[in-house]
Amino acid sequence: MIYPLGGLLIGAILGAIRAKMNGGKGLDIAQWSAVFAIIFGLVGLFVLIFIERSMV
Repeated sequence: MIYPLGGLLIGAILGAIRAKMNGGKGLDIAQWSAVFAIIFGLVGLFVLIFIERSMV
């Protein structure tokens, strides 16, 4: 259950860093953080599903 949450956290951090490096303002940083969090959260969800299915 920790994989999607970890993906959200890592994605938000990476999105904020990327927006900051490109000279983004506050709303740019928030948008990039949200998008990266969603992407990494979905990747974490698929990893969790794969792990749970392969254990059976």
